[in-house]
Amino acid sequence: MRVLVTGAGGMLAREVALAAGRRSHFVIAVSHSELDVCDPSAVRDVIAAEKPDAIVNCAAWTDVDGAEAEEDAALQLNGRAPGLLAEAATAHAAQLIHVSTDYVFDGLAQRPYVESDRTAPRSAYGRTKLAGERAVLAAGKPHAIVRTSWLFGAAGRNFVATMLSLAGDGRDEVSVVSDQVGSPTFAGHLAPALIDVAERNLGGILHVTGAGECSWAELATEIFRQNGAACTVRPVTTSEFPRPAERPPRSVLVSERRDVPRLAPWQDGLRAYLAEVSEGLPR
Repeated sequence: MRVLVTGAGGMLAREVALAAGRRSHFVIAVSHSELDVCDPSAVRDVIAAEKPDAIVNCAAWTDVDGAEAEEDAALQLNGRAPGLLAEAATAHAAQLIHVSTDYVFDGLAQRPYVESDRTAPRSAYGRTKLAGERAVLAAGKPHAIVRTSWLFGAAGRNFVATMLSLAGDGRDEVSVVSDQVGSPTFAGHLAPALIDVAERNLGGILHVTGAGECSWAELATEIFRQNGAACTVRPVTTSEFPRPAERPPRSVLVSERRDVPRLAPWQDGLRAYLAEVSEGLPR
């Protein structure tokens, strides 16, 4: 299978390319300089030239707070570009696997969200990602929209790396929000699942996250425990740690579908991440 991966160089795209290569698929990984996914002509030309069987779209505006001030720019990348990719994929009989987010929900439910639940984003980032989902669904073919959450991986900035850096700077205590709950997801576990979706030609909306749930404070505590860092966590509320973008307080995702790939518990994902980046980590 020929697999085109957008957003090459990013945390998830790197893992997707590796996962596809391990299964002997032919990988075409394109960065922004090689493909501007917001340019309709460029998208059509690259897909026509490369003739992929599957396209995994990892190109995205991921600065949640930055999107509040630059929603139009975020909308181009998160909202318009997925539709362009889906339309071109449909024209060339390719399958698009588009990565979305738990932030399309308001987080007010007292149970985990399933694929059919009503969306109600609280932030510009969530609104732009929801626009991308709708553009993909409107493209005329049942492409796959994979919602995930709290992503971390070895090749990019993420919460786990931030906590390790703070501990490495000699902090003996960090303040972390305890009233936001989600499902941390290791990019190294999500990437093979995205290839599974491509191989099985699954369509529609799928929820794929690390199994289980925790707060950011609980995640930080587990990071320090697994890494043996001499740093403690002081739980704080969201109101004590204001940010430009409003976050959903409880955005745990589970799947109501039987065909969705299931990931290992988030604690296992954290363990795998720490093993991958262990050289040079402070203890």
